[in-house]
Amino acid sequence: MGTFGKFFAAAATAAMVLGAAVPAQANTGNAEKLRKLDIMLMVTSLRCRHGSSNFQRDYDKFAVKHNVAMQGAAKTLQASYGGKLGAKGAMRKLDTLSVGMANQYGQGHPWLDCAELKEVTQNLASEKDSSRLLAAADELLAGSRPAKFAMKR
Repeated sequence: MGTFGKFFAAAATAAMVLGAAVPAQANTGNAEKLRKLDIMLMVTSLRCRHGSSNFQRDYDKFAVKHNVAMQGAAKTLQASYGGKLGAKGAMRKLDTLSVGMANQYGQGHPWLDCAELKEVTQNLASEKDSSRLLAAADELLAGSRPAKFAMKR
C-alpha cells in the first residue's frame, strides 16, 4: 500500500470513528463537500492527462462507482438552493460553485502532485462505501497538507 493508500485508509477509519459515515444527502454541507471533491478530481485529472500520472481513467472509475452518491449530492444541493433561491438562482449558485472549484484547481492541487492525485483517485475508485468519501473530502480539499498526514517528500 502506497503512502496515499495509507492516507486514505486512515481518513476512512477516522470517518467511521467520528460517525461521519452518514449518507451525503443528510445535509447540504455534506452534499457540497462531495460535489467539490468530484469537481476537484475531474479538473485535476484533466490537468494531469498529458503526463506519466494520467488518471483520467481512474477518475472515470471513481465517477461510475460513486455515481449514486454524487447524483444524490447534486439533487440535495439543487433542492436546498432551489428552496432558498428559486430554480434560476439554484442553477446560478451551482454554476458558481462549479466554476469556483474549476478555477481553484485549474493550476493544480495546492499540496498533491499528479502522481499523488492518481494514487488517491485509484483508492477512492476502489472504495465500496461512498459515505467514507466525506472524510476524504475533508482531507483532500484542505488548503494545505494536513499535519496528521504530513509525509516525507
